[in-house]
Amino acid sequence: MAERLIAVGDVHGCRAALEGLLEVVSLRGGDRLILLGDYVDRGPDSRGVIDLVLDLRRSHDVVTLLGNHEEMMLGALERPASVGWWLRYGGRETLASYGPQTTPKDIPAEHREFLAGLQDYHEEDEFFFTHGGYVEGESLDRQPPEALRWTNLAQRMPGPHTSGKTAVVGHSSQKNGQVLDAGHLICIDTFCHGGGRLTAIDALTRKTWQVDRDGAPV
Repeated sequence: MAERLIAVGDVHGCRAALEGLLEVVSLRGGDRLILLGDYVDRGPDSRGVIDLVLDLRRSHDVVTLLGNHEEMMLGALERPASVGWWLRYGGRETLASYGPQTTPKDIPAEHREFLAGLQDYHEEDEFFFTHGGYVEGESLDRQPPEALRWTNLAQRMPGPHTSGKTAVVGHSSQKNGQVLDAGHLICIDTFCHGGGRLTAIDALTRKTWQVDRDGAPV
C-alpha cells in the first residue's frame, strides 16, 4: 500500500502549473502518483508536460491515465481525417508547443509511445481512478471507453460504483476552483488552463494541494 495515493487533475499543457504542484506536494519514496489524463491541448506547453511526465516515471511510482484529449491526439496521429477535429479542441496549441510548422507526423516517437501506452483506469483497494467517469453497474474491466473519458458530470452524475469503491476523476471542469466531493465520487479538474487551479489530492486522507496556472500555491 502506498504511503500517499496522490491524484492530479487535468494539466492541459500547463507545465509551469504541474512543476509548481509537484514542488508543493513534495513526492516521497512511498508515494504513488496517479495522473488522470488530459496532459495536452489548450495550454501553452503540451510537449513540456509530456517530457516532465516521462522524467517523473523514471524516478517515481507514476500511473498515467488516458484522457479524451490524448484519445483525440492519438486519432489525429493515426488517421489524417481526424486531424481537423483535434485541432479545433486544442490541437493547434499542442502542435505549436513542438515548434513552428509542426505537423502530426513530426511528433517524436517517444511521445507517440507514451500516448499509446496510457491506461484506461487504475484500481486500488478502496478507490479507482478514471479520466472522466464510469457506468456504475459495470465492472471496471467492462467499462465503455466513452464513459471512462467523456462523462460530463454536469449532464450525468453516476451513482456509487458496484464495487463500493470511491471514484477519483477529472474531465468535468469545476470552474469555481473547488474540488467536487460527492462522497462516492471526487472530481479534481479545477480548470487550470482557463485561469483556475491545478489540483492534487491524497485519496487516503483527502488532503488537497492547489496552484495557479503559473505554479504559485493558492
